[in-house]
Amino acid sequence: MDKKFFDYIIHGGDYNPDQWIDTPEIWDEDMRLMNLANVNSATVGIFAWSMIEPEEGVYNFEWLDEILDKLHENGKDVILATPSGARPAWLAQKYPEVLRVEANGIRNEYGVRHNHCLTSPVYREKVRNINTLLAERYKDHPAVKMWHISNEYCGECHCELCQEAFRDWLKAHYKDLDELNFKWWNGFWSHKMTDWSQINSPKDRGENHVVAMKLAWKRFVSDSHISFYENEIAPLREITPNIPITTNFMKMYDGIDYQDFAKHLDLVSWDNYPAWDRGATHSEAVETAFVHDNFRSLKDGQPFFLMESTPSIVNWHEVNKIPKPFRQEQSSVQAVAHGADSIQYFQWRKSRGGHEKFHGAVVDHCGHENTRVFKEVSHLGSVLQKLDGVVGKGYNGKVAIIYDWQNKWATSVFCGYNNNERDYLGECVKWYKPLWEKGIAVDVIPMDADYGKYDLVIAPFLYMLKDGTIDRIEEYVRNGGNFVAGYLTGIVDEDDLCYLGGFPADKLKDVFGIWCEETDSLPEGIKNTVSYKDKSYKAVNFCDILHANTAETLGTYEDDFYSGSPAVTLNSYGKGKAYYVAFANEGDFFADFIEELSEKIDLGASPFRIPDGVSVVKRDEYVFVMNFADEEKNINLDREYEDVLNGEKVSSLNLPICGYAVIRCL
Repeated sequence: MDKKFFDYIIHGGDYNPDQWIDTPEIWDEDMRLMNLANVNSATVGIFAWSMIEPEEGVYNFEWLDEILDKLHENGKDVILATPSGARPAWLAQKYPEVLRVEANGIRNEYGVRHNHCLTSPVYREKVRNINTLLAERYKDHPAVKMWHISNEYCGECHCELCQEAFRDWLKAHYKDLDELNFKWWNGFWSHKMTDWSQINSPKDRGENHVVAMKLAWKRFVSDSHISFYENEIAPLREITPNIPITTNFMKMYDGIDYQDFAKHLDLVSWDNYPAWDRGATHSEAVETAFVHDNFRSLKDGQPFFLMESTPSIVNWHEVNKIPKPFRQEQSSVQAVAHGADSIQYFQWRKSRGGHEKFHGAVVDHCGHENTRVFKEVSHLGSVLQKLDGVVGKGYNGKVAIIYDWQNKWATSVFCGYNNNERDYLGECVKWYKPLWEKGIAVDVIPMDADYGKYDLVIAPFLYMLKDGTIDRIEEYVRNGGNFVAGYLTGIVDEDDLCYLGGFPADKLKDVFGIWCEETDSLPEGIKNTVSYKDKSYKAVNFCDILHANTAETLGTYEDDFYSGSPAVTLNSYGKGKAYYVAFANEGDFFADFIEELSEKIDLGASPFRIPDGVSVVKRDEYVFVMNFADEEKNINLDREYEDVLNGEKVSSLNLPICGYAVIRCL
């Protein structure tokens, strides 16, 4: 979906002038350096609550007024943040109930970030109050172009307020205790509840084996974050209705259903910190691309903001290695290629003290522009100015991979099969990798999305099925779609109740033309093999043991007592095709299987050959070619293109390590 909030790529990042309030000359120096760095934006006020409200009801906005004016005078847009992510000490001291209670039942002391109860009426009131004051004061300030709500929402609270809120949530989702007892299968281990007050959050010292309860708690915590966010933005929506709103997500964070949360944002933003140049650059590039595509897909393909990245290193890896020169520039271009309309950093200027004083920044402790990092940021800024044509542009991909947040929860909390190797994200990335290597655009979607616009839908490890998913898959295949399912598909419903009548669930047995009788789990070091198209592939971790009913057997197991039974099947159903891949693989099978599918279905692969380690991504008319290999790469193009960054005509590319090019058809 094409949509843009700016006419140019935002280039900037977290700016914390409140840390330098005693040295205001640094503020003027920051303006000079921002101009040199080709920065056009600053995100201000993220953790500034104690500076804005040093005492309850005592406010100091003058420093913020001055900074916003300076930024505007220097032609910089401002993304103004709300400060709820880190409350001031006076608030926690006077209202200790705002602090979280951990699962062990102990209330936290004041400290760190996001140490607040999501349901606390006091904290919600205080947050809403300061957000109201910010909106009223800056609603007409010409620099303010967007709201950045809080920062990296995360965590949970187990206080009595949250226990009551959880019970209320359950009452809204189950018509009565009888329904809850049935759906949670509470007859097992004599867990039947007779009063709502008997239900508490899952804890190590209490109930933690009822999977349906754990799933319900995860949904409640996710909904609590969204409710807290809605409370935060209410005054902003009322006072500044024309200023767009976002909050920054964290990669594939498990604690919040981002696919649900995204519905409440004007645009999605996220914080990207790959571990580059640590011996696995290729795989890091693949997973990062998958995550970019996920966030681009959260709002039907609408471009996203890269709200945080580092121009050099982070400080929280066990070993914080410096990326190669121009790696971060390449990483930023990768984000734009996959749908980012902004490149922003944490942070603009390094802190003198505190937990993140050694985290990378555009301006180092030396305080000047004569550093490699600063020069690379400045160069990237000039590059981004040549790519304004991509702003607001989406994709027309033909392939979708189902990565569903709630299925991720379900795959991680049940007990059974292989409890050591259940990597849902990793399994999805394995399927994604051969598509990435062929330059095929991929959307990453929840299971309740619209499949109809895709020629191919791949669903790895779709263990849990939301209501309506069975019908959605059946309709998609019947109407001509191509659907690929992986092992352990369709085992349980939303409450982790196993489907009766055999797996996969209900009429999916007809869609795929199979019945899965058992699933073998392979310990580390033990493998099976699968014969497919005259080749053998390793089967690891999981092997569904199938009966082919109406399905054609394409591949079979070669070892153990189920040797000769189906491992890969194809069923014609209605106008479409349903494939079932019954085993986990380290990746070589997926590469060959996708190659075969791409010969049958036009998936929009790159028109020219892509060398190993090179990524090709097409965004609108722009083709991004990026070398993530550890050696120089030469690419022969299929025609003559324009090199967007230098205006020359090219029919081949020579890309050094960390090199990239942006081309378009003449």
